[in-house]
Amino acid sequence: MAASDDRPAIDDILQKVLDAVPFRLSVDGGVDEARRRLRELPRRPLHPDLRVEDHRIDGPAGPIPVRVYWPDEEADGADDGQVALPVTMFFHGGGFALGDLDTHDATARQHAVGGRTVVVSVDYRLAPEHPYPAAVEDAWAATRWVAGNAHRFGADGSRLAVAGDSAGGNLAAVVAQLDRDGARSAGGPAVAFQLLWYPSTMWDTSLPSFVENADAPVLDNAALEAFTRWYAGHVDPSDPPAGLAPGRAADLSGLPPAYVAVAGHDPLRDDGARYAELLSEAGVEAELHNAETLVHGYLGYAGVVPAATAATDRGLAALRAALHGTS
Repeated sequence: MAASDDRPAIDDILQKVLDAVPFRLSVDGGVDEARRRLRELPRRPLHPDLRVEDHRIDGPAGPIPVRVYWPDEEADGADDGQVALPVTMFFHGGGFALGDLDTHDATARQHAVGGRTVVVSVDYRLAPEHPYPAAVEDAWAATRWVAGNAHRFGADGSRLAVAGDSAGGNLAAVVAQLDRDGARSAGGPAVAFQLLWYPSTMWDTSLPSFVENADAPVLDNAALEAFTRWYAGHVDPSDPPAGLAPGRAADLSGLPPAYVAVAGHDPLRDDGARYAELLSEAGVEAELHNAETLVHGYLGYAGVVPAATAATDRGLAALRAALHGTS
């Protein structure tokens, strides 16, 4: 994966949007200021008529807030012969330090509609107040709870996917590994699919994209370094455990099929690509899609930037096919 000087430029329409509404994940001013900037980023309403409910479920350090989304009636799953809908756990991005149920509300709605699935979005604990492994503990506890209680939401816990963007993609990959490890002695995995949007999986900054996209829009190396410090806490990030860096796991076999989406102008591009490659080498069905003209966080531009819409729809179609057996 050598760096390329003749790669496609950032999509013209996306560049105009970035110029009109500049945004960069930055820790300047501290974590509270960074969280405020993300919360106040302009967002358009998306699928406003969906049924949505907030709940709190038991977690290792107290109740975990979750938000449940149901697809509209026309996508209720009746056409595939199933009474209950599949369910998708969604873990939001934000460097393990930013983001919440509200900042990623539209993205969760996209997954519910595009995947024809009940979506449970998880408000896990954030760094630096709660460094690793707090987020993993919450994500895993929420997934186990939903797998056993999906019927409460009219969903089928045996058809369960994990999905997440950026840091959330890391958590989705980690949860898939924890589920596999727990299922080997319990009669089969609950997680049927993993949808990883520009995930952080390797924690290897020697990969070419970290040089090529060091100062990329939205996410740059400076922010990645700060988020790593906040989240890794006392752990040495140069030799991370699989709970931090799922791509460093000793065994990647037996994991559920994966769709790994990366962006050409993203420091994490080769990180996600390498994880997809390692999954394939371990015998796991893994589809990699590189949106060459897009940037980190492109889910947020779907519906505005046609290239982002197409890349988003492609990943959601993979989720829908995995859960319903149809496209």
